[in-house]
Amino acid sequence: MSFDAADHRHMAAALRIAEGGRNLATPNPSVGCVLVQAGRVIGQGHSQQAGGAHAEVMALRDAAARGESVAGATAYVTLEPCSHHGRTPPCALGLIEAGVARVVAAIGDPNPLVSGRGFGLLREAGIAVETGLLAAEARESLKGFLSRIERGRPWLRLKIAASLDGKVALASGESQWITGPAARADVQRLRARSCAMLTGSGTVLHDDPLLTVRELDGQPWQGRQPLRVVLDSRGQLPPTARLLAAQGRTLVVTAAAPAAHVAALEAAGAEVIALPDAAGRVDLAATLAELGRRGINEATVESGARLNGAWLDSGLVDELVLYQAPVLLGGAAQDLADFTLARLADKLAPRVADLRRVGADLRYTLRFREA
Repeated sequence: MSFDAADHRHMAAALRIAEGGRNLATPNPSVGCVLVQAGRVIGQGHSQQAGGAHAEVMALRDAAARGESVAGATAYVTLEPCSHHGRTPPCALGLIEAGVARVVAAIGDPNPLVSGRGFGLLREAGIAVETGLLAAEARESLKGFLSRIERGRPWLRLKIAASLDGKVALASGESQWITGPAARADVQRLRARSCAMLTGSGTVLHDDPLLTVRELDGQPWQGRQPLRVVLDSRGQLPPTARLLAAQGRTLVVTAAAPAAHVAALEAAGAEVIALPDAAGRVDLAATLAELGRRGINEATVESGARLNGAWLDSGLVDELVLYQAPVLLGGAAQDLADFTLARLADKLAPRVADLRRVGADLRYTLRFREA
Protein backbone atom coordinates (compact mmCIF):
# COMPACT_ATOMS: atom_id res chain seq x y z
CA MET A 1 0.00 0.00 0.00
CA SER A 2 1.11 3.56 -0.66
CA PHE A 3 0.23 6.12 1.99
CA ASP A 4 0.83 9.87 1.88
CA ALA A 5 1.72 12.32 4.63
CA ALA A 6 -1.94 13.04 5.39
CA ASP A 7 -2.63 9.33 5.87
CA HIS A 8 0.25 9.10 8.34
CA ARG A 9 -0.94 12.18 10.21
CA HIS A 10 -4.51 10.93 10.58
CA MET A 11 -3.47 7.43 11.66
CA ALA A 12 -1.07 8.92 14.21
CA ALA A 13 -4.02 10.94 15.53
CA ALA A 14 -6.14 7.77 15.75
CA LEU A 15 -3.40 6.10 17.80
CA ARG A 16 -3.28 9.08 20.18
CA ILE A 17 -7.06 9.05 20.52
CA ALA A 18 -7.00 5.32 21.29
CA GLU A 19 -5.11 6.12 24.49
CA GLY A 20 -8.29 7.75 25.80
CA GLY A 21 -9.85 4.31 26.20
CA ARG A 22 -6.73 2.70 27.64
CA ASN A 23 -7.98 2.40 31.23
CA LEU A 24 -11.56 1.67 30.35
CA ALA A 25 -12.14 -0.70 27.42
CA THR A 26 -10.66 -3.97 28.71
CA PRO A 27 -11.12 -6.82 27.91
CA ASN A 28 -11.87 -5.19 24.56
CA PRO A 29 -9.00 -3.51 22.72
CA SER A 30 -8.69 0.25 23.03
CA VAL A 31 -9.11 1.42 19.43
CA GLY A 32 -9.02 4.90 17.91
CA CYS A 33 -10.94 6.13 14.87
CA VAL A 34 -10.69 9.36 12.86
CA LEU A 35 -13.12 10.29 10.07
CA VAL A 36 -11.78 12.61 7.35
CA GLN A 37 -13.73 14.35 4.59
CA ALA A 38 -11.85 16.30 1.90
CA GLY A 39 -8.86 16.71 4.22
CA ARG A 40 -10.93 17.81 7.22
CA VAL A 41 -11.40 15.80 10.42
CA ILE A 42 -15.17 15.51 10.82
CA GLY A 43 -15.35 12.97 13.65
CA GLN A 44 -13.22 10.98 16.06
CA GLY A 45 -13.63 8.59 18.95
CA HIS A 46 -12.16 5.77 21.02
CA SER A 47 -13.46 2.56 22.54
CA GLN A 48 -15.71 2.88 25.57
CA GLN A 49 -16.15 0.43 28.43
CA ALA A 50 -16.92 -3.20 27.55
CA GLY A 51 -20.50 -3.35 26.33
CA GLY A 52 -20.35 0.32 25.31
CA ALA A 53 -19.74 1.87 21.92
CA HIS A 54 -16.66 1.04 19.89
CA ALA A 55 -14.34 3.63 18.38
CA GLU A 56 -16.04 3.72 14.97
CA VAL A 57 -19.46 4.30 16.51
CA MET A 58 -18.09 7.09 18.71
CA ALA A 59 -16.50 8.75 15.66
CA LEU A 60 -19.76 8.49 13.69
CA ARG A 61 -21.67 10.01 16.61
CA ASP A 62 -19.11 12.81 16.83
CA ALA A 63 -19.54 13.56 13.13
CA ALA A 64 -23.32 13.62 13.53
CA ALA A 65 -23.03 15.98 16.50
CA ARG A 66 -20.95 18.32 14.33
CA GLY A 67 -23.59 18.21 11.59
CA GLU A 68 -21.20 16.51 9.17
CA SER A 69 -22.04 13.97 6.48
CA VAL A 70 -19.83 10.89 6.48
CA ALA A 71 -20.75 9.86 2.91
CA GLY A 72 -17.55 9.50 0.90
CA ALA A 73 -15.27 9.98 3.92
CA THR A 74 -12.16 8.02 4.89
CA ALA A 75 -12.12 6.20 8.22
CA TYR A 76 -8.73 5.71 9.89
CA VAL A 77 -8.89 2.94 12.51
CA THR A 78 -6.11 1.38 14.56
CA LEU A 79 -7.64 -2.12 14.36
CA GLU A 80 -9.83 -3.93 11.84
CA PRO A 81 -13.52 -3.03 12.39
CA CYS A 82 -15.43 -5.84 14.07
CA SER A 83 -17.78 -7.99 12.01
CA HIS A 84 -19.77 -9.92 14.62
CA HIS A 85 -22.73 -9.22 16.88
CA GLY A 86 -21.50 -9.19 20.48
CA ARG A 87 -22.86 -6.76 23.04
CA THR A 88 -22.82 -4.17 20.23
CA PRO A 89 -23.57 -4.40 16.47
CA PRO A 90 -20.70 -4.87 13.99
CA CYS A 91 -18.70 -1.69 13.41
CA ALA A 92 -18.05 -2.72 9.79
CA LEU A 93 -21.79 -2.51 9.11
CA GLY A 94 -21.96 0.89 10.81
CA LEU A 95 -19.30 2.24 8.48
CA ILE A 96 -21.05 0.71 5.46
CA GLU A 97 -24.41 2.22 6.42
CA ALA A 98 -22.79 5.61 6.99
CA GLY A 99 -21.45 5.58 3.43
CA VAL A 100 -17.70 5.85 3.99
CA ALA A 101 -15.69 5.36 0.81
CA ARG A 102 -12.36 4.23 2.24
CA VAL A 103 -11.12 2.51 5.39
CA VAL A 104 -7.45 2.64 6.39
CA ALA A 105 -6.63 0.18 9.19
CA ALA A 106 -3.31 -0.15 10.96
CA ILE A 107 -3.60 -3.92 11.54
CA GLY A 108 -6.06 -6.77 11.20
CA ASP A 109 -7.82 -8.25 14.21
CA PRO A 110 -6.48 -11.74 15.10
CA ASN A 111 -9.63 -12.51 17.11
CA PRO A 112 -11.17 -15.57 15.36
CA LEU A 113 -14.57 -13.83 15.56
CA VAL A 114 -13.21 -11.10 13.25
CA SER A 115 -9.88 -12.05 11.57
CA GLY A 116 -10.43 -10.59 8.10
CA ARG A 117 -14.22 -10.75 8.14
CA GLY A 118 -14.50 -7.04 8.91
CA PHE A 119 -12.34 -6.20 5.92
CA GLY A 120 -14.35 -8.65 3.82
CA LEU A 121 -17.67 -7.00 4.67
CA LEU A 122 -16.26 -3.59 3.78
CA ARG A 123 -14.83 -4.75 0.45
CA GLU A 124 -18.07 -6.54 -0.47
CA ALA A 125 -19.83 -3.21 0.04
CA GLY A 126 -17.46 -1.54 -2.43
CA ILE A 127 -15.39 0.27 0.18
CA ALA A 128 -11.66 0.61 -0.49
CA VAL A 129 -9.70 -1.06 2.33
CA GLU A 130 -6.00 -0.41 2.96
CA THR A 131 -3.99 -1.88 5.80
CA GLY A 132 -0.52 -1.76 7.37
CA LEU A 133 -0.17 1.97 8.09
CA LEU A 134 1.78 2.46 11.37
CA ALA A 135 1.31 -1.25 12.08
CA ALA A 136 4.21 -1.50 14.57
CA GLU A 137 2.83 1.46 16.52
CA ALA A 138 -0.61 -0.14 16.55
CA ARG A 139 0.77 -3.44 17.85
CA GLU A 140 2.47 -1.50 20.63
CA SER A 141 -0.80 0.25 21.48
CA LEU A 142 -2.72 -3.03 21.47
CA LYS A 143 -0.01 -5.31 22.92
CA GLY A 144 -2.11 -6.60 25.81
CA PHE A 145 -5.11 -7.51 23.68
CA LEU A 146 -2.90 -9.05 21.00
CA SER A 147 -0.98 -11.07 23.59
CA ARG A 148 -4.20 -12.51 24.99
CA ILE A 149 -5.64 -13.39 21.59
CA GLU A 150 -2.43 -14.65 19.95
CA ARG A 151 -0.71 -16.30 22.94
CA GLY A 152 -3.62 -16.99 25.28
CA ARG A 153 -2.00 -14.98 28.09
CA PRO A 154 -1.66 -11.34 29.10
CA TRP A 155 1.29 -9.09 28.41
CA LEU A 156 3.33 -9.44 31.61
CA ARG A 157 5.08 -6.41 33.07
CA LEU A 158 7.46 -6.62 36.03
CA LYS A 159 7.70 -3.31 37.90
CA ILE A 160 10.62 -2.71 40.27
CA ALA A 161 11.73 0.39 42.21
CA ALA A 162 15.40 0.18 43.16
CA SER A 163 18.44 2.13 44.24
CA LEU A 164 21.56 2.77 42.17
CA ASP A 165 23.11 -0.37 43.64
CA GLY A 166 20.11 -2.51 42.70
CA LYS A 167 18.45 -2.73 46.12
CA VAL A 168 14.71 -2.63 46.80
CA ALA A 169 14.68 -2.49 50.61
CA LEU A 170 16.94 -2.37 53.65
CA ALA A 171 17.79 -5.62 55.41
CA SER A 172 14.97 -4.81 57.86
CA GLY A 173 12.52 -4.68 54.95
CA GLU A 174 12.04 -0.90 55.09
CA SER A 175 11.42 0.35 51.56
CA GLN A 176 9.13 3.41 51.73
CA TRP A 177 10.18 5.39 49.89
CA ILE A 178 13.18 4.66 47.66
CA THR A 179 11.81 6.56 44.68
CA GLY A 180 10.27 10.03 44.66
CA PRO A 181 6.67 11.23 44.34
CA ALA A 182 6.81 11.61 40.55
CA ALA A 183 7.82 7.97 40.13
CA ARG A 184 5.10 6.84 42.54
CA ALA A 185 2.52 8.83 40.55
CA ASP A 186 3.80 7.16 37.39
CA VAL A 187 3.25 3.75 38.99
CA GLN A 188 -0.38 4.72 39.51
CA ARG A 189 -0.64 5.17 35.74
CA LEU A 190 0.81 1.68 35.24
CA ARG A 191 -1.74 0.25 37.65
CA ALA A 192 -4.61 2.07 35.94
CA ARG A 193 -3.76 0.55 32.55
CA SER A 194 -3.26 -2.93 34.03
CA CYS A 195 -6.11 -5.43 34.05
CA ALA A 196 -4.46 -7.32 36.91
CA MET A 197 -1.88 -6.62 39.61
CA LEU A 198 0.14 -9.62 40.81
CA THR A 199 2.08 -10.07 44.02
CA GLY A 200 3.18 -12.79 46.40
CA SER A 201 1.93 -13.67 49.86
CA GLY A 202 5.35 -12.74 51.29
CA THR A 203 4.95 -9.17 50.07
CA VAL A 204 1.46 -9.04 51.56
CA LEU A 205 2.72 -10.39 54.89
CA HIS A 206 5.47 -7.80 55.07
CA ASP A 207 3.95 -4.68 53.44
CA ASP A 208 0.17 -5.33 53.51
CA PRO A 209 -0.32 -3.42 50.22
CA LEU A 210 -3.67 -2.50 48.68
CA LEU A 211 -2.52 -2.80 45.03
CA THR A 212 -5.28 -0.40 44.03
CA VAL A 213 -5.29 2.69 41.83
CA ARG A 214 -5.77 5.58 44.23
CA GLU A 215 -5.31 8.61 42.01
CA LEU A 216 -4.37 9.49 38.48
CA ASP A 217 -2.63 12.74 37.59
CA GLY A 218 -3.52 14.17 40.99
CA GLN A 219 -7.24 13.30 40.83
CA PRO A 220 -8.98 10.58 42.89
CA TRP A 221 -9.46 7.48 40.75
CA GLN A 222 -13.07 6.66 39.90
CA GLY A 223 -12.46 3.94 37.29
CA ARG A 224 -12.25 0.18 37.44
CA GLN A 225 -9.78 -1.43 39.81
CA PRO A 226 -7.47 -4.11 38.41
CA LEU A 227 -7.97 -7.67 39.54
CA ARG A 228 -5.59 -8.33 42.45
CA VAL A 229 -3.81 -11.68 42.13
CA VAL A 230 -1.86 -13.09 45.08
CA LEU A 231 0.42 -16.09 44.54
CA ASP A 232 0.24 -18.05 47.77
CA SER A 233 1.87 -21.45 47.29
CA ARG A 234 1.94 -22.44 50.96
CA GLY A 235 -1.29 -20.92 52.17
CA GLN A 236 0.24 -18.01 54.09
CA LEU A 237 -1.99 -15.13 53.01
CA PRO A 238 -3.81 -13.82 56.08
CA PRO A 239 -7.59 -13.37 55.71
CA THR A 240 -7.12 -9.98 57.40
CA ALA A 241 -4.95 -8.60 54.55
CA ARG A 242 -6.08 -5.12 53.50
CA LEU A 243 -6.31 -6.00 49.82
CA LEU A 244 -9.07 -8.52 50.55
CA ALA A 245 -11.30 -5.74 51.83
CA ALA A 246 -10.35 -3.16 49.16
CA GLN A 247 -12.58 -2.14 46.27
CA GLY A 248 -12.45 -4.63 43.42
CA ARG A 249 -11.81 -8.37 43.25
CA THR A 250 -8.99 -10.54 44.58
CA LEU A 251 -7.91 -13.90 43.18
CA VAL A 252 -5.64 -16.08 45.30
CA VAL A 253 -3.64 -18.70 43.40
CA THR A 254 -2.30 -21.47 45.60
CA ALA A 255 -0.53 -24.79 45.12
CA ALA A 256 -2.05 -26.79 47.97
CA ALA A 257 -3.50 -24.57 50.68
CA PRO A 258 -5.32 -26.34 53.55
CA ALA A 259 -9.09 -26.44 53.12
CA ALA A 260 -9.66 -24.39 56.27
CA HIS A 261 -7.34 -21.67 54.99
CA VAL A 262 -9.13 -21.60 51.63
CA ALA A 263 -12.47 -21.29 53.41
CA ALA A 264 -11.19 -18.38 55.52
CA LEU A 265 -9.93 -16.53 52.43
CA GLU A 266 -13.22 -17.10 50.63
CA ALA A 267 -15.10 -15.83 53.66
CA ALA A 268 -12.95 -12.68 53.46
CA GLY A 269 -14.08 -12.12 49.85
CA ALA A 270 -11.33 -13.78 47.79
CA GLU A 271 -11.69 -16.32 45.03
CA VAL A 272 -9.19 -19.16 45.52
CA ILE A 273 -7.90 -21.56 42.86
CA ALA A 274 -5.12 -24.19 42.94
CA LEU A 275 -2.56 -24.27 40.12
CA PRO A 276 0.39 -26.36 41.40
CA ASP A 277 3.48 -27.11 39.35
CA ALA A 278 5.59 -30.26 39.55
CA ALA A 279 7.63 -28.82 42.44
CA GLY A 280 4.58 -27.97 44.53
CA ARG A 281 4.69 -24.23 43.88
CA VAL A 282 2.24 -22.07 41.96
CA ASP A 283 2.57 -22.78 38.24
CA LEU A 284 3.42 -19.39 36.74
CA ALA A 285 2.63 -20.30 33.14
CA ALA A 286 -0.71 -21.81 34.17
CA THR A 287 -1.47 -18.65 36.14
CA LEU A 288 -0.98 -16.50 33.05
CA ALA A 289 -3.11 -18.88 30.98
CA GLU A 290 -5.87 -18.63 33.61
CA LEU A 291 -5.68 -14.83 33.49
CA GLY A 292 -5.92 -14.97 29.71
CA ARG A 293 -9.11 -17.03 29.99
CA ARG A 294 -10.49 -14.34 32.29
CA GLY A 295 -9.96 -11.59 29.71
CA ILE A 296 -6.85 -10.06 31.28
CA ASN A 297 -4.88 -8.14 28.65
CA GLU A 298 -2.06 -6.57 30.70
CA ALA A 299 -0.77 -7.79 34.06
CA THR A 300 1.77 -6.01 36.26
CA VAL A 301 3.83 -7.70 38.97
CA GLU A 302 4.78 -5.78 42.14
CA SER A 303 6.53 -8.19 44.48
CA GLY A 304 9.71 -8.97 46.38
CA ALA A 305 13.06 -10.39 45.30
CA ARG A 306 12.05 -14.06 45.47
CA LEU A 307 8.99 -13.78 43.23
CA ASN A 308 10.73 -11.27 40.94
CA GLY A 309 13.48 -13.83 40.48
CA ALA A 310 10.99 -16.63 39.81
CA TRP A 311 9.27 -14.61 37.11
CA LEU A 312 12.58 -13.70 35.48
CA ASP A 313 13.74 -17.32 35.65
CA SER A 314 10.49 -18.44 34.03
CA GLY A 315 11.08 -16.54 30.79
CA LEU A 316 7.49 -15.30 30.94
CA VAL A 317 8.24 -11.62 31.56
CA ASP A 318 7.59 -9.46 28.49
CA GLU A 319 8.58 -6.10 29.93
CA LEU A 320 10.53 -4.82 32.92
CA VAL A 321 9.79 -1.29 34.13
CA LEU A 322 12.59 -0.27 36.47
CA TYR A 323 12.48 2.97 38.47
CA GLN A 324 16.03 3.74 39.62
CA ALA A 325 16.51 6.29 42.37
CA PRO A 326 19.81 8.22 42.81
CA VAL A 327 20.45 6.66 46.24
CA LEU A 328 22.69 3.88 47.61
CA LEU A 329 21.44 1.36 50.18
CA GLY A 330 24.53 -0.77 50.79
CA GLY A 331 25.48 -4.41 50.57
CA ALA A 332 23.21 -5.69 53.34
CA ALA A 333 20.07 -4.36 51.64
CA GLN A 334 17.73 -6.62 49.69
CA ASP A 335 18.42 -7.27 46.00
CA LEU A 336 15.85 -6.51 43.32
CA ALA A 337 15.58 -10.13 42.14
CA ASP A 338 16.68 -13.46 43.58
CA PHE A 339 17.96 -15.69 40.80
CA THR A 340 21.28 -17.32 39.96
CA LEU A 341 23.14 -17.76 36.69
CA ALA A 342 25.75 -20.46 36.13
CA ARG A 343 27.41 -18.69 33.20
CA LEU A 344 27.78 -15.09 32.11
CA ALA A 345 26.52 -16.21 28.70
CA ASP A 346 23.14 -16.89 30.34
CA LYS A 347 22.70 -13.28 31.47
CA LEU A 348 19.32 -11.67 30.89
CA ALA A 349 19.74 -8.87 28.37
CA PRO A 350 16.47 -7.11 27.57
CA ARG A 351 16.36 -4.31 25.01
CA VAL A 352 16.14 -0.76 26.34
CA ALA A 353 12.90 0.39 24.73
CA ASP A 354 12.69 3.67 26.62
CA LEU A 355 14.70 5.64 29.17
CA ARG A 356 13.54 8.89 30.72
CA ARG A 357 13.64 10.97 33.87
CA VAL A 358 10.60 10.84 36.15
CA GLY A 359 11.18 13.53 38.73
CA ALA A 360 14.58 12.82 40.30
CA ASP A 361 14.49 9.15 39.23
CA LEU A 362 15.16 7.27 36.00
CA ARG A 363 12.58 4.99 34.43
CA TYR A 364 13.85 2.18 32.23
CA THR A 365 11.40 0.30 30.03
CA LEU A 366 13.15 -2.94 29.10
CA ARG A 367 11.76 -5.44 26.61
CA PHE A 368 12.34 -9.19 26.60
CA ARG A 369 10.14 -9.51 23.51
CA GLU A 370 8.46 -7.21 21.04
CA ALA A 371 4.77 -6.39 21.03
